[in-house]
Amino acid sequence: MSLRIVFAGTPEFACPSLEALMKHHTVCAVYTKPDSPSGRGLKLQPSAVKKLCIERYPQVPILQPVNLKDADTQRQLSGFRADVMIVIAYGLILPKEIFPFFKYGCINIHASLLPRWRGAAPIQRALLAGDEVTGVTIMQIDEGLDTGAMLHKENYHIAPQDSAQTIHDNLAELGAKSLLTTLEELSRQHITPIAQDNTLATYAAKITKEEARINWHDCAQRIDRHIRAFNPWPVAFTYLNGNLFKIWEAEIANTSLSEEVAGKVIGIDHHGIEVATQRGSIYLKKIQLPGGKPISVNDFLNARGDQIKLHITILGEPC
Repeated sequence: MSLRIVFAGTPEFACPSLEALMKHHTVCAVYTKPDSPSGRGLKLQPSAVKKLCIERYPQVPILQPVNLKDADTQRQLSGFRADVMIVIAYGLILPKEIFPFFKYGCINIHASLLPRWRGAAPIQRALLAGDEVTGVTIMQIDEGLDTGAMLHKENYHIAPQDSAQTIHDNLAELGAKSLLTTLEELSRQHITPIAQDNTLATYAAKITKEEARINWHDCAQRIDRHIRAFNPWPVAFTYLNGNLFKIWEAEIANTSLSEEVAGKVIGIDHHGIEVATQRGSIYLKKIQLPGGKPISVNDFLNARGDQIKLHITILGEPC
């Protein structure tokens, strides 16, 4: 059954769902955040969702209100007479006054298995915590922060090599498929919303740049998760000879108790740059120096191998 849909989303994570909806339903309008300044020139840049619409769906109206609170904006939204509003990482708060505009309410895709990891950074928090399973939850939006009744869940098993980027991409696709299933079941009245158990809730606070700093006095497993959680933003970092040193990819070398000083480079070969941690060691596989681009350690060593062997001793705080 084809539904009339108002879509609200902003980043890349929302794009697969919008594309899926365009194939199977009628998207009356797309709401996305206003263009924002970006880059060195701080030129206004459209959101990923707006770019997708302009390139592939020019027939769909694009609306970019600063908020959804004023009467004229709400009148326009109501005028689309949509069955449901799909909201994915929109970035604006929905006032409760708009909920009755839609037969099936407002529905959200959240990148975790609620009630675990409500909030802004569920993917990164799941990685940092060492969760083995995450997923997507399709839920009804209410006035709380990711507190609405759940309509559908899909699990995703986190692989040892998964980064925040790969999980993001996989959950975006999984969310799109789950959304279509949910809308089909909802239109046939085959879904009973399930309330979240608030006693099991955890909060996924927004990521900050400072959090990405590596603590070499941690164990190898946690440092490995740390590096994967902050890829692609803000990227895990440490210091090399007083200079900021970013680490994009790493691999656990061993998990045994280390007799070396935490942060000390204990080996350099084709496996990578091996660094001691409080317990075990890791290989640095992809790195970035100030002013440079991300580069594999093998390429880096081919270019600067002698310098590295002479000058790298301890990674950590700047001198």
